[in-house]
Amino acid sequence: MTSTTKTAGDDFDPVAFLQRLVAMETCDPPGREIEIATVVLDELRAWGIEAEIDEFAPGRANVLGRVPGAGAKPPLVLSAHLDTVPVGAVPWSFPPFSGAIRDGRVLGRGTADMKSAVAAMIATAVELTKRSTPLAGDVLLAFSAGESSNCLGAKRFVERGFQKRIGALLIGEPSSLDVIVAEKAALWLRATARGRSGHVSGDPGVNAIRVMIDYLNGLDALALPAPEHPLLDGPTLRVGTISGGSAVNVTPDTCTAEIDVRLAPGIDPQSVVALLQSAAPAEITVEMTDFKPAVESAPDSPFVTLCAEACRAETNRAPAIKGVSYFSDATVLAAGLDVPFAIVGPGDLGMSGQPDESVSVDNVLAVVRIYQRVAERWLA
Repeated sequence: MTSTTKTAGDDFDPVAFLQRLVAMETCDPPGREIEIATVVLDELRAWGIEAEIDEFAPGRANVLGRVPGAGAKPPLVLSAHLDTVPVGAVPWSFPPFSGAIRDGRVLGRGTADMKSAVAAMIATAVELTKRSTPLAGDVLLAFSAGESSNCLGAKRFVERGFQKRIGALLIGEPSSLDVIVAEKAALWLRATARGRSGHVSGDPGVNAIRVMIDYLNGLDALALPAPEHPLLDGPTLRVGTISGGSAVNVTPDTCTAEIDVRLAPGIDPQSVVALLQSAAPAEITVEMTDFKPAVESAPDSPFVTLCAEACRAETNRAPAIKGVSYFSDATVLAAGLDVPFAIVGPGDLGMSGQPDESVSVDNVLAVVRIYQRVAERWLA
């Protein structure tokens, strides 16, 4: 049902809206963002904000909102994702989709990562619509589905030509009110070991699992390319999955492992594939299954400086300028573009994906003011 039309005298409550969003389960997989996307769409339209929904797959939907500017400057994009990671098997001390407020914190999955940013960005857009004169450029709200599923929604935005509209990109991942300006690349690999099947009571064959274990154990000594970077630490290599075998009494003839490698900007992923292949015996092949490029903004760029000043105005401290090992939708939206980007969002960096996820009410309200300050000054 469409929300009641709002007037300039009304106030948008980002905390109450966040509580509504948290109550809608959007764990990815499977995502099912269509419900939350419809709620966001209706809310934007109720405030007179241009908005459209794009259900690009069954139950998977992006939302794009627009606060029109004068067209003198390219748009500022505020980006957040609508999905969350799963609740997980570790018990919570409260219902994960409660949205309740306790001790000044909103509780539930997605409060920090990152439905609070969705609410804060809508609040910012509402405030901007109340201005007597438009900003010099548009403010676009890009709310994506499936960030946890390989940035599906961000890729859909790119497919529809959205990158051409980006003048600057501000992503609302939780940042502890610091400013994040660099993300490592994420290289995903699949290693496949081939053995020879046999019955364990007779011919033992060649155990593909044993071949794989020996190979993976040796990767700890592998020297990955590690150029120095002022904000990012060295490369990492982690084995995420391993599978093989068909029965307990049959020697496995195949074993596969999936490997995650995080890299600094500027490293050719194919060189890393070749490096891991060179460390493998003849029975193992290594292939790249996905690559998300590193992205970074100059720490002293005008946009990053403005974001830092806006954070300082709210916190009375100089925010740290950081790099992170995770990837966000920036790896898709900002890839190959010569535009500034930064990550600033409500919530603590270490809260993402954890049980008992929560976000400070004060943090959410502070970020609304930060986003508004950035928009009004960047598009002045």
